[in-house]
This record gives sequence, C-alpha cells and structure tokens, in this order.
Amino acid sequence: MTHHPALGRLLIAFVLFALLTGAAHAQRASSSPPDVRSADYIVAVINSEPITNAQVNAEVTRALRQFAAQRRPAPEGQALRRQLLDQLINERAQLQLAREMGLKIDEPSVDQAEQNVARQNQLTVAQLRQQVQQQDGMTPQTLRSRLKDQLLLTRLREREVDARVRVSDADVEQYLAEQLQRNSNPASQLINIAHILVAVSEDASEARQAELQRKADQVARRAREKGADFAALARELSDAGDRANGGQLGLRAGDRYPALFTNAVRTLAVGEVSEPVRSGAGFHVLKLIERRQPALPPQTVTQSRARHILLIPGAQLSEAQARDKLNDFRRRIQAGETDFATLARQNSQDGSAVQGGDLGWANPGMYVPEFESVMNQLAPGQISDPLISRFGVHLIQLLERRQATLNEREQRELIRNMLRERKMAEAYDNWVRDTRARAYVELREAPQ
Repeated sequence: MTHHPALGRLLIAFVLFALLTGAAHAQRASSSPPDVRSADYIVAVINSEPITNAQVNAEVTRALRQFAAQRRPAPEGQALRRQLLDQLINERAQLQLAREMGLKIDEPSVDQAEQNVARQNQLTVAQLRQQVQQQDGMTPQTLRSRLKDQLLLTRLREREVDARVRVSDADVEQYLAEQLQRNSNPASQLINIAHILVAVSEDASEARQAELQRKADQVARRAREKGADFAALARELSDAGDRANGGQLGLRAGDRYPALFTNAVRTLAVGEVSEPVRSGAGFHVLKLIERRQPALPPQTVTQSRARHILLIPGAQLSEAQARDKLNDFRRRIQAGETDFATLARQNSQDGSAVQGGDLGWANPGMYVPEFESVMNQLAPGQISDPLISRFGVHLIQLLERRQATLNEREQRELIRNMLRERKMAEAYDNWVRDTRARAYVELREAPQ
C-alpha cells in the first residue's frame, strides 16, 4: 500500500464528548447557560439554510459536558456560545460546498465510522447507540447523520486542502538550518529541572544561614549517592510547594527558568545533581531530569510491521461485497482453514500481494489515518475488521512492533511529515475563512 503522511483524525470528537463524560456530568451540565434563551428561533442563515437556537444550545450542552469531564474551565459568559455558533456556520458552509461538488459518503463508510467509535470506547455498536441516546438525546439516525457529515467534511478537506500541500527538499533543508542556528543558543533548549529547597528566612542570622548551608550540602551529597531517589528526597526534605511531585518544575525552554538555575545545570549531564545554589528563597539543590532540542522529531519511535489484503471496489465489486469477502477471509483464517499470506497473494490488489501482504516496518505517520488508526489498536497477531480507506477496503493483521532509532533519511522524512502537518493546518485555516467568505451569512438577534 502506498505510504502517506497523516492527514487528520477519523474518530468524531462529538461522539466521544457524549461517551466519555458519564451520566453524572451529563446531569450536572444539562441546563443551558443562564443567559441563553430556551425558546427556539433562527440565529443564523447560511445561504438559505438556517441554524436554530436549539441547535446551538445542544452544542453548548455537549461542550459543557466535555469541559466538566476533563475538569477544565469553560469559556465565560457568551464566549463559548459564540465559538460554537461560529463553528456551526463554518461547517454548514463547507457541507454545502461539498454537496455542490457532488461529494458523497456511502452507508458502508458510515458503518465503519460507527464501528470505529464504538471500538474506541470498548462498546458494541448497539451499546454506543444506547449510550448516546441516553446521555445526549441523539437517536441512532441522528448519530449516523452526524457521522456522515463529519466524514464528508474530512473528504472535502482531503480534496481541497491536503492534496494541494507540498513540502520540498528545500523546505526540509531550511528547517534544519534554522534548528541548527537556534539550538546553538542554550536558552532555547528544553530542560526539565527538579529541585530541593532549603528555605532561609529573610531575618536569619549568619549562624543560621551557615547551618542551613551545611544542610543543603548534606542534601546534595545524599542526592548524588548511587541509587538515590531524588523525588523521595524532595518529598521528605524540600521546603518548596512543589515537593509533592518530587520537586519537578516541568519541561520548558531554558530562558523560562531563572538564570541561576540554567547556569547551575548548564554543564550537567541528564541525571546529575548540582552543588547548592543560593536564591532569595534559600538554597536549591538541582537535578537535571531531561534536556532536549526544541521542535525536533524524536530519535526513537515505535515502528509497526503489518500485512494487509486490499480489495478495490469497481464495476464488478461493490464496497459492501468487498467487506463481505474480507469478513469471510477473516473467518477462514481464524478457523485455521487457511493463512493470511496465502489469501493476500491470491486476492490482494496491492503491490504487497507478492510478499503475502507484508508492508514491512513503518514509522508513525506513514499510512493514511483511517488505516493507521485501526492498525494502532491491534495487538500483535490480531486481525482487524474490514475497513474502508481512500484506496479501497482493507483487512489488516499486525505482525509485530518494536522501538527503533531513526537514521538520517528517516529523520528527514519525519521532519517532512511534521512540516506538511504545519502547512496543512495553515492552509486549512485559510481555506475555512475563504469558504465562509464566499457564503452568504446572516446573523439574527433573539426575538424581543
């Protein structure tokens, strides 16, 4: 199968909102914000299609439920409502454009999306429908309609935005040159420091300060002992408020730490402990937990090796028939009647068929997202349900996973994928604005 960088998400966020929050959160967030009218009326018209107050209220309720589940503060006042109305307007304009272009989503694709969402939440499709209806008041028909809309938006984005984004070799070289220049400045490095504070009060006598200095020296010696647990020492001895988390201050750019700290750890290797340094608060014993260069891809990644059977629907084979055929293959393999490689050689319409469908080792982001998201959920040896991608209908078996250090060519490919994602995000934002600007949008006030 052709390898492609990741292009977006397949799973639909609004479904996860409903499932991950639980009934308690649903009850707590079930009422509308106090300043939102409960009566229904038209709040916006996009071309000739209306958006009603009730539709916006439903989105607000779902969003509040998600904020509550994640224990995050929701935007205050009308800010959340304005954001969600803006999102609805953009989506309506895009859906209208997709339909004008003749883009369509068939029922097998909706079936697959529904199955993927259910699997992500460790539910059957029937359980998914029941929970969404109980917690969100969304009928199975509405759920499938929403899924179809999201798939249509994804297909539109792939056609109008993603397919037009290119990353050249010159882009990669420019990025590497910029990183080399930036990383020559230690202040731009990302570092994580843990500390133990021996506090010194402002009115401490010289004798008391000397006593606390000796205590800090002793703490530093203990922290350097073989097998010492710095986090445990911090919880036991530190006077700082962050002692509960082992004194860790978090991964951040060096220039966001006090210069006193960055100077003290500048020459340390990861895992080493500094001599005590004095600040206005007291004596600090510092340990360098992590140091990394900013914005560079990781040196080590989890690689996957999978094989697949690809059937391409056409005049002689519908998507539904391809799914049925692959389901039968899966049943026969699991029953021990045949093996995956044999069926791949005999039936797969991908170039990997001659290798029994083996795709070899792949880094993250090398497959289209609808393929990779399913593959990533498999355990070694497990076979997926049939899935639909832009290339056809697949049956996947994950063979094995491993941790691998990337060579220079692979590093460059990861950089290329990262730059592509950046360009796509920027191009998508511009496209959303342009699509909305071409639509007729009328905002309406609430009736008096």
